[in-house]
Amino acid sequence: MIINHVKIQGFRNLESVEFIPDEKYNIIAGRNAQGKTNLIEAMWIMSGCRSFRGSKEKDYIPINDNKMSSEINITDSARNQKICFEMTKGTDCKKVIHLNGVKQKGTKPLFDVFKCIAFIPDDTEIVRGTPEKRRCFTDMAYSQINPMAVSHLNRHNVIMNQRNALLKEIMQGNAPPDLLEIIDQQEAREGAYISFMRNDYIRKINKICGRLYQEISGGTEKLELEYKSNVYKAEDFEKLSTKQAEDLYFKKLRESADYDIRTGTTHTGVNRDDVIIRINGMSAKEYGSQGQVKSTALVMKLAQAEIFMKKSKESPVIFLDDVMGELDEKRQKFIFGLIGDMQVFITTCNENAILPEIKAKVIYIDGGKITEETENVSAYRE
Repeated sequence: MIINHVKIQGFRNLESVEFIPDEKYNIIAGRNAQGKTNLIEAMWIMSGCRSFRGSKEKDYIPINDNKMSSEINITDSARNQKICFEMTKGTDCKKVIHLNGVKQKGTKPLFDVFKCIAFIPDDTEIVRGTPEKRRCFTDMAYSQINPMAVSHLNRHNVIMNQRNALLKEIMQGNAPPDLLEIIDQQEAREGAYISFMRNDYIRKINKICGRLYQEISGGTEKLELEYKSNVYKAEDFEKLSTKQAEDLYFKKLRESADYDIRTGTTHTGVNRDDVIIRINGMSAKEYGSQGQVKSTALVMKLAQAEIFMKKSKESPVIFLDDVMGELDEKRQKFIFGLIGDMQVFITTCNENAILPEIKAKVIYIDGGKITEETENVSAYRE
């Protein structure tokens, strides 16, 4: 999959940005706060995912403007497609999305059309951050290879909001406790699906991460990932049928119902799961060095790309936001060796930090505008 045309207007500080990317390497260069990350973010949102910065959609439109638009043309192994994302400032920040000229109901249809993976400095939070960071990584990565998972995740979120609201009503004496059982039956179906989904993905990515980490560490360290369920034991994922898994999930919800009512929140289920990451048997979160944590986050993203390619027979577009400049030559060569067949967009403040043998289209950004483009050259400058 490649992006073959980009047109952006009014996304954050970007003004009338339009260019034709190289099919392989694209380096977006410029000083800090000139719009480099904004440029790849404006392409990223066409995947149907939320901003990798964690910002709200209303922040896409600058304070002194009323509208933003982002448009890309992509080519995969089957056909050419065009995605348009527009948003107008207002009380609801209404967004309008067109896919091949047809208006869409929200961003969900984009998730199965444009596939991309972003490497950002904050990826270390997958390792060092809260369990929610690791759950979000797993859910997004799995949804890329199985878009049906998005519906289950969305239904789970709706049910959890309803359940927690009902818990507070019951705690205050405004609703009967019996209503909770109905919601728990619904959540048991979604929670069981998500639990087994996550376990399956972590089992697959663990094998690839182990191999990649051995390569990047020179064979001196061993990386392991393990899915830690709040409901199921490891052996349950091998022996339980779908019905048995749902029954067990429901049983666990009912067992914690009284405590949940007293506290007004849910303590059992996939909202409490985690992914345990170990290096040489020790917790990477607790004991990993800065270099080990960066390498772990890196190989997890690279493994995500590999799984996607094996599943879809299609290469995702790769966004490297301010990442390569922090890596030494060995790690850069390792990454480029793995993503060499994919279209790549790299942002950097320092062109000299990129390997000189990498020939790319270099796009210079200043003040939210493209000031210069060069074709098939090394970003390295004497």
